[in-house]
Amino acid sequence: MKQTSERSGKGVTIGIAMHKPYPVPQGDIYLPIHVGAAMHPDALADTQGDDTGDNISKLNPYFCELTALYWLWKNDDSDYKGLVHYRRYFTTRNFFKRYGRDRFNRIIQGPELERILKDTSVVLPKKRHYVIETIYSHYAHTMYAEHMGLTRLVLQDMAPEYLDQWDTLMNRRSAHIFNMMIMDRDTFDAYCAWVFPILFEITKRLPPSQYDTFHARYPGRISEKLLNVWIMRNGIQFKELPTTFTEPINWWKKGTSFLKAKFFKKRYTSSF
Repeated sequence: MKQTSERSGKGVTIGIAMHKPYPVPQGDIYLPIHVGAAMHPDALADTQGDDTGDNISKLNPYFCELTALYWLWKNDDSDYKGLVHYRRYFTTRNFFKRYGRDRFNRIIQGPELERILKDTSVVLPKKRHYVIETIYSHYAHTMYAEHMGLTRLVLQDMAPEYLDQWDTLMNRRSAHIFNMMIMDRDTFDAYCAWVFPILFEITKRLPPSQYDTFHARYPGRISEKLLNVWIMRNGIQFKELPTTFTEPINWWKKGTSFLKAKFFKKRYTSSF
C-alpha cells in the first residue's frame, strides 16, 4: 500500500525524487518520493507519493523535483530534511568508497551525515563552475533569457531586498545547482516559505504550458538560482559535499551541447 500518513519524530529525512522504478540506496535516512503521483499513480504504487496531504503534485511537469520539496515542507517534520534525485546524491567523504566501482556505495549514509550535521545545519552540493559563461549567459544560451528577466521583476515586486544578491549571482560563473540540499527543519521550512510563493507568481505571469515538455520545466531550473540568492542574502552558513551519479554521464554530448549553445545559439532540447 502507498504511504499516506504525515511523517514525524525522525532525525533526518532525505527525499529521493523519482518518477519510475529504480534502485535506491539502503538506509533509514532516505525516503523515496513518487513525484507526479497525482497524474501517474501506478508508476510507483508502493512508494510515498507527493500527492498526499498538502501538495502540488499536479504541477510536477513544471516544478519537477520541487513537488517532493513541497511535500516534505508540508508533510514531514523531521529535525533535518533534504532532497536528492534518484540518479544523483551527496557523496561520502570516504576516499575508497567515493572512487570505487560501486556507484551506490559512494552515496553518503546516516552515521557519516549525522557527524557532519553536528558542525553545520545546512549541506549543499559543491558549486558548478562554468568558466566561460556567467550564470545569466549560460541560462540565456541554453534556455530562454525571458525566464531570468521575469524572475528579477517578480523579486522586485515581492522581495526587493534580494535584488542585489540576484544581480550578483547573474554575474558569477559558479553556483549550487541540482535543487539538492539538507537543512535543519526551521531553515528548510523558511526557505520553502520564501521560494514557493515567488515561483507561483512567476508561473502565473508566464505559464509553463506554452513551452514544449523540456522547457516547460523552467520553474525547477529557476529555483536552483533562487536557492543561491536566498543563501547569500540570509548569510546561511553551510558545508559542501560533492555529488555522485548512479549512471555514467555522457560528457562528450554535454560538452558539445554547451559549446553549441554558447557559440551557435543552439538551446538545449533534453537533459543529459
